[in-house]
Amino acid sequence: MQTVPLRPVPGPRGLPWLGNLPAFGKDPLTFLARLRDGFGDAVTWSLGPRRSLFLSHPQHIAEFLGSRAGPYDVLRIGWAVRRLVGDSLLLSAGADWRRKRGMVQPTVRPRQVRRYARTMVDSTLAAAGRWRDGDRFDLQREMTLVTQRIVLRTLFGNDLGDRTRALGAAMAAAERAVASEIRGIPLFLPGWVRLPYRRRLLDAVATIDAEMQRLVGARRAGTGAGGGAGTGGGTGQDDDLLTRLLAARDEEGCPLSAKEVRDESVALWAAGHETTSTALTWAWYLLSRSPEARARLDEEVDRVLDGRPPTAEDYENLTWTRQIIKESLRLYPPIWLIPAVAGEGAVVGGYTVPVGTTVWCSPWTAHRDARWFRDPLAFRPERWDAQAADVIPEHAWFPFGGGPRSCIGARFAQVEAALIIATVAQRFHLDVTPKEAPHQIGIVVQPAVPLIATVRARPRS
Repeated sequence: MQTVPLRPVPGPRGLPWLGNLPAFGKDPLTFLARLRDGFGDAVTWSLGPRRSLFLSHPQHIAEFLGSRAGPYDVLRIGWAVRRLVGDSLLLSAGADWRRKRGMVQPTVRPRQVRRYARTMVDSTLAAAGRWRDGDRFDLQREMTLVTQRIVLRTLFGNDLGDRTRALGAAMAAAERAVASEIRGIPLFLPGWVRLPYRRRLLDAVATIDAEMQRLVGARRAGTGAGGGAGTGGGTGQDDDLLTRLLAARDEEGCPLSAKEVRDESVALWAAGHETTSTALTWAWYLLSRSPEARARLDEEVDRVLDGRPPTAEDYENLTWTRQIIKESLRLYPPIWLIPAVAGEGAVVGGYTVPVGTTVWCSPWTAHRDARWFRDPLAFRPERWDAQAADVIPEHAWFPFGGGPRSCIGARFAQVEAALIIATVAQRFHLDVTPKEAPHQIGIVVQPAVPLIATVRARPRS
């Protein structure tokens, strides 16, 4: 592909001080698509008082994401998200980020993810074992229960027994509070302004912190962190993520502090179930609307698995299943916007980005760009066939970000989603209503209405 120079053009005129914040807050995805379609691949605009640059071309996106660990800082707005995940990898930068990344990333490398596969399958079987032909349930709530059980078992070695419900409610309340802040003026308000959602967040974080303190204290004291059922699924307190975080050492031989362990654990927990449960919800919705794709899924799981539960070794052979996930993540990427603040030396497409400019790119708008994806609003997993004629540029698809700051849990999430879908598809079809579901923006792109799944038992061959 020919090199594309970056030539920013001014976007829509905003209001004094507020800039384009009202239009962005009303409907962020429509606003971003308007920037791309109405102005071009590099558009300047303002989010409140902040000068911003929105990128839409894959070459520019790749260059931006590839250099985010260099002359960029994290976007330091949003009191709620920082209160929830602290100074975790998500919100750290520079030498502090590099130190933590070197300590946290080994906990979710492919070899470790393989060890968690049985937990993923067993947790799915436990949920699906309660379903009966004709049952109806809220699809996202059910997927959240499955992914939360998986993340608690892999993170803490068990599902925390009676405390699971209270902790799940606390995390859900915290995530709602963060979502409330994203789309409006509260994004810029100082932390001492105690709006109702902020008070709810503080209560939720207090519940989470109390449990984290108990778990870390018990693990360091060597007494375990029990209170729930054993995993029964190939992971335990000698092999969970928390144990590995506590054992991690940097190049100087120093461990993570108690607060750092807390921040990284909560960040892994929040990211490890919200994004995957939402991605699975959209995948089942899309499959319900595509009988051909679902029939091909049935054929694959029957052929590859031959009636047994899937394992880590099956992941690579579940080709169509992985294409379903990839196409679902194209149409409904949970993370819809990626920002960073330019420092000295930030250059994209030969253009020197002014210091202090917030640079943004959006998986949502890139994934739905007709220049890169033929029939972009259609669910077509076959576009990812190895022999497909369509040539999709690198970084036209980037649901996990890219470059050195890409999501460290990407492999975990993709394996988890594939094993969950294969496990369920062996036994059931999920018929989802309504057939046309609007979306809404929070931390992730979620259905704006409840998606109700009707369970249909697959006939046994």
